[in-house]
Amino acid sequence: MRKVILYSLLLVLGLGLSQALPHLGAGVHEPLRHVIRLLTMVGLAFIMIHVGLEFELDKNNLRRYGWDYVVAATAAAFPWLLATLYFVFVLAPPEQWGEAQLWKEGLLQGRFASPTSAGVLFSMLAAAGLGASWVFRKARVLAIFDDLDTILLMIPLQMVLVGFRWQLLAVVASMAVMLWAAWRYLHQWRMPHRWPWVLGYATALALASELLFLASGWMDPTSPIHFEVLLPAFVLGCVMRQPAHAHDNDAEEGQEPGLGDPPEQRAATVVSACFMVLVGLSMPALGGLLAAAGTQVQEGGGSSVSWGGVALHVLVVTLLINLGKMFPAFCYRREASRRERLALAIALFPRGEVGAGVLVISLGYGIGGMSTVVAMLALALNLLLTGVFIVAVKRLISRTRGTPPLQATTSRERPPRLSGRFAGGATASAGAGGRE
Repeated sequence: MRKVILYSLLLVLGLGLSQALPHLGAGVHEPLRHVIRLLTMVGLAFIMIHVGLEFELDKNNLRRYGWDYVVAATAAAFPWLLATLYFVFVLAPPEQWGEAQLWKEGLLQGRFASPTSAGVLFSMLAAAGLGASWVFRKARVLAIFDDLDTILLMIPLQMVLVGFRWQLLAVVASMAVMLWAAWRYLHQWRMPHRWPWVLGYATALALASELLFLASGWMDPTSPIHFEVLLPAFVLGCVMRQPAHAHDNDAEEGQEPGLGDPPEQRAATVVSACFMVLVGLSMPALGGLLAAAGTQVQEGGGSSVSWGGVALHVLVVTLLINLGKMFPAFCYRREASRRERLALAIALFPRGEVGAGVLVISLGYGIGGMSTVVAMLALALNLLLTGVFIVAVKRLISRTRGTPPLQATTSRERPPRLSGRFAGGATASAGAGGRE
């Protein structure tokens, strides 16, 4: 667990540094913030290319993936709706509950609670030695669908705020083309896959995403195109032909799945460690928002902000958004034990760069106030708890039917369970995309 502890400390370090950056002055802070965002995208793209490279798709059993998408969509929707309802009915005064603008802003603010941080999740589970487990394979599919669903739902939310924009439809069309390419050319393209090449691909994707954002913002400042590198990086990994490397060490603590070569392992570890710091650094500074929230409350005739009250709101929202992720624990009864399903749900708790990106978009639309402050602090608290979540996942898996730590029990090793109402026709095979 040393690597998990290291990654957790790096997350905390980055989070602390993010709050100190504004004190460098606007002339330094603003350019540095753009550099941090670019480097974060490079790290995420590097991780997701490897995820796509190891991804397996059973084209003869598409029903499984349809159910996986349903599970991921609900695991993304429940935290979003719970956070939105809390922001509207608890943090807003009753006389504003019927205002359309409040609901528009609340729906966008609440979206921060939806996306699981795929990059943080995969790095942490691999560091804990869970790369060969059913939980890792299933979480890999659900987290990707989770983030994809978040990106798709952001489009109508932005249209509600700024009106119809052709740029948003272009994003949907591009995503559809990339998903088709991943399906059509799965692991067919011969491309270099050593870590320097993968880092080069990741850098190119991040630069392309940033240039698209800047160019679209110059053309229409009200609706710049936020095209996350997560999907194109994953698709690139999917179309690359897989190398013939062993998976014997996938269950070893600290080993990245599928990367048996020590230099590749070291490179993946360094990139993941840097990514953890960058995710923490990606958090917006809270100082100005806290002061602005206090000013808004006082101007509205209320008393000054109570920090005890803010802390209570943060704890409640954190609890709600994580409870919303528990739906997968009631699914996959034919595939896994109760402990494995609970571990899967907890594995989806980590939030990170995607949720922070949603909050940055909210700030870009001028949305602030106490709800934004609570949302950001809840996201920060979830970041701090990431290591705790991964430790809980590992302990649950290690206790499954007396199996030794780091080894997951598959449905082939136990008598089949009766199907529950949430089984959704899932098969008795291991998680989607995993090797048996």
